[in-house]
Amino acid sequence: MWVETLKSKIHRATVTDANLNYEGSITIDEDLIDAANMFVHEKVSVVNNNNGERFETYIIRGERGSGIICLNGAAARKVQKGDVIIIMSYAMLPLEEARMFQPTVIHLDEKTNRIK
Repeated sequence: MWVETLKSKIHRATVTDANLNYEGSITIDEDLIDAANMFVHEKVSVVNNNNGERFETYIIRGERGSGIICLNGAAARKVQKGDVIIIMSYAMLPLEEARMFQPTVIHLDEKTNRIK
């Protein structure tokens, strides 16, 4: 049996921009992508703590060290600049491996999107 489990989470990131006129995706500071063990083009779930919206998109690389968290395309309608979001990715693991797996979770300072 295989189990879908949380692989990585960026907890309480602050949206720095929303760009409706762009192909759908989420731009994330490359430092945060690396720290969270995420990958460019990886599918992610996004939860908006301010309005309860939940949606899926994929990651594109943002400037390293910039703190950027920008929702692009249709997803830009689900957030506003300054909203606090959680970004999660998942993995399919065999049941026994899933029971022991520990996801990578990074907590961010809500004002600068720097790792606490």
